[in-house]
Amino acid sequence: MSRLLGGTLERVCKAVLLLCLLHFLVAVILYFDVYAQHLAFFSRFSARGPVHALHPAASSSTNCSRPNATAPSSGLPEAPSARPGPTAPILPPCPDSPPGLVGRLLIEFTSPMPLERVQRENPGVLLGGRYTPPDCTPAQTVAVIIPFRHREQHLRYWLHYLHPILRRQRLRYSIYVINQHGEDTFNRAKLLNVGFLEALKEDASYDCFIFSDVDLVPMDDRNLYRCGDQPRHFAIAMDKFGFRLPYAGYFGGVSGLSKAQFLRINGFPNEYWGWGGEDDDIFNRISLTGMKISRPDIRIGRYRMIKHDRDKHNEPNPQRFTKIQNTKLTMKRDGIGSVRYQVLEVSRQPLFTNITVDIGRPPSWPPRG
Repeated sequence: MSRLLGGTLERVCKAVLLLCLLHFLVAVILYFDVYAQHLAFFSRFSARGPVHALHPAASSSTNCSRPNATAPSSGLPEAPSARPGPTAPILPPCPDSPPGLVGRLLIEFTSPMPLERVQRENPGVLLGGRYTPPDCTPAQTVAVIIPFRHREQHLRYWLHYLHPILRRQRLRYSIYVINQHGEDTFNRAKLLNVGFLEALKEDASYDCFIFSDVDLVPMDDRNLYRCGDQPRHFAIAMDKFGFRLPYAGYFGGVSGLSKAQFLRINGFPNEYWGWGGEDDDIFNRISLTGMKISRPDIRIGRYRMIKHDRDKHNEPNPQRFTKIQNTKLTMKRDGIGSVRYQVLEVSRQPLFTNITVDIGRPPSWPPRG
């Protein structure tokens, strides 16, 4: 009987010992788990300020068991924190028909127009004349190219009217003023080629190019400065032509081409020095490549021109009619691939980017007899 009781008591003691050991193991596990939680909690506070190592010898390595641990600086650029930061909101696409458009506009050129006033009126426009809508994502990135020389007053009026129009149209755009250096004969089309190339050097994402004379202002903001499936002619009804096209093949004033369309016609001709002819050559290039010109409704394609005296260095090119007839022969060799120029200065102004270039001198023309 005593032997039976002794065996039972031994088994009970072993069971109690095993329970004590199990309790001890559970307590150890819980202790280290709570310790790790406290350590992670306090490390978040210490990460906000500079970390002072208590033991310099141990501070040369990172404790990889803690994701928020920081290593001392090694003089190299630090990697970004692994902790997720605030993400930018995903904006919806900009609407095809922007809701804030006004329609017909009153355009006048009699009031003084200092650049300071234009800058105050357009606080959302960034340095260099760049703008991105804050509430939607545009489908295109637009570069507006202006051939320029000695038209400062015209430029101020143009900026005064066009920046608000382009902003209401919900465009992501930049303004480039391509300024011809010197007093030699003006070359509009060559300056436009330069603007195309220089804009892409600054931002390769441009996929739409609007080419605009500095003295033309649209009279309706529903004339959207966008590119489509075909080259676009915007200025189809100027006041100086009685608000109608002067002739069916006219492509002057303001036009728009996508990057692919511009390259398809080899850009614009470089050999039209002086006034006239280059827009007809561009029209021929578009026709020869099988594309068709799209135009807005004449009710919204109206433009006002700022009156000015003709530049004495922008006289009509006496050879323009002969060149126009030979577009098919010249367009492959004369264009964006053959343009030669030298950039003299790039100046980012509050409302536009000014690029001053030397485009060379025209060839000598034989005297007209």
